[in-house]
Amino acid sequence: MGAWRRAIGGLIVADHWIENHKRDSWRRQAKASGYRARSAFKLKQIQERFGLLRAGDIILDVGCHPGGWAQVATEIVGDSGWVIGVDLEGCQPVEGSLLLVGDITEPHTQQRVLDELKERPLNSIISDISPNITGKWDMDQAVAMTLVAQVFDFSLPLLCKGGSFVSKLFQGVGVEELINVIKPYFSDVRRFSPHASRNSSSEVYLICRNFMPWKFRKACVLDGYEKTLNLKLGGDDIEEAPDIITSSFSVRKKKSE
Repeated sequence: MGAWRRAIGGLIVADHWIENHKRDSWRRQAKASGYRARSAFKLKQIQERFGLLRAGDIILDVGCHPGGWAQVATEIVGDSGWVIGVDLEGCQPVEGSLLLVGDITEPHTQQRVLDELKERPLNSIISDISPNITGKWDMDQAVAMTLVAQVFDFSLPLLCKGGSFVSKLFQGVGVEELINVIKPYFSDVRRFSPHASRNSSSEVYLICRNFMPWKFRKACVLDGYEKTLNLKLGGDDIEEAPDIITSSFSVRKKKSE
């Protein structure tokens, strides 16, 4: 019998994970369809359910590596539309899109996005970002939720009336608080789990439809989220780890598989 664990790229991986990876039907479909990652089918299933993206749209893809979501988005928006992606990891070009390398929470990268948009409004913001994980669930969850709130604060002022926002979340502390903060700015906010998500994953996608810009106050999501969560936790829990809450953006590289 083979070893229970083996080394891959310097990591020790359980054999059962490797076998499941090989049997992954979404991975096989992605490869056969020319998509860079199985995650492409998550966006396709979100689109099939909600119809958020349309021909001619301008889309911001946050955490775009390795480019699977950009591929799907450019297929939908067509030649009359445009996709601009941002990620810490560089990835191969996707025809019909511009993929930038940078930290979406830093002013320099944000200005690059603004310069490329040339004051054109976004129709949709899509985000499949995941932070680098430490293995400490509470820390990882805090960073992930803060990151999503920061993306909201930067991108919502760029979103057109009636626009949409899609972002990955991980079920846990802070999800309900974030939803309650952003609900007033959209006519419909809900969670959705695509069939292409792994059964073992706690990920869920936040689907926000019909943006109402007249209700949004600039840079208020992170502040509102932290205040709401602080009240829920009694104030002390967040104060104990300010470095975690304000830690810099970092995206976990998504495997192209």
